[in-house]
Amino acid sequence: MRLRLTLAGAGILLLLFGVFRLVTQIPFGSLLILALWLAGAILIHDGILSPLVLAIGWGIRRLVPPRARLFLQGALVAAGLVTVVAIPMIYRQGSQPASKALLQQNFGGNLTLLVGIIAGATLLAYAVRVARDQAAARALAETETEDEPDSPMPRAGVEPDLAHGQTQRRTRMGDGDP
Repeated sequence: MRLRLTLAGAGILLLLFGVFRLVTQIPFGSLLILALWLAGAILIHDGILSPLVLAIGWGIRRLVPPRARLFLQGALVAAGLVTVVAIPMIYRQGSQPASKALLQQNFGGNLTLLVGIIAGATLLAYAVRVARDQAAARALAETETEDEPDSPMPRAGVEPDLAHGQTQRRTRMGDGDP
């Protein structure tokens, strides 16, 4: 609790220092532009981005199978973050002199390449997951076919059901206990 209070106090002091510096160092016109920019950012986030993300999430939940859903959601989050970082640079591309070479790159092409890499990595990860799931299913099927119906000793994890002459598989520790 003491550490938490210390960190909170340090955070409040840094916030007050930042506000003091803004008020004393930045001209009023620039502060007004900053306030308008922040208000616009809130409107864009709450009015456009959040509803769009919710709609996409709803569509993914209804249309994409559960195993693929996690991979697609991860790829969309990564691509969205990269796009948010790249959009201002694409917008300002070519606005600076050649001596400031950062804004002279092909950001649109670089963004396309990076989103393609994200998509490829996601497809590869999904393919690995599908292959592992299929291998596990084959291994389980092979162990079940190796059972001998007349065997007096049941396999580990299988309990005889003496009342009905059948066996029950335990899926978790303790399942099937009387």
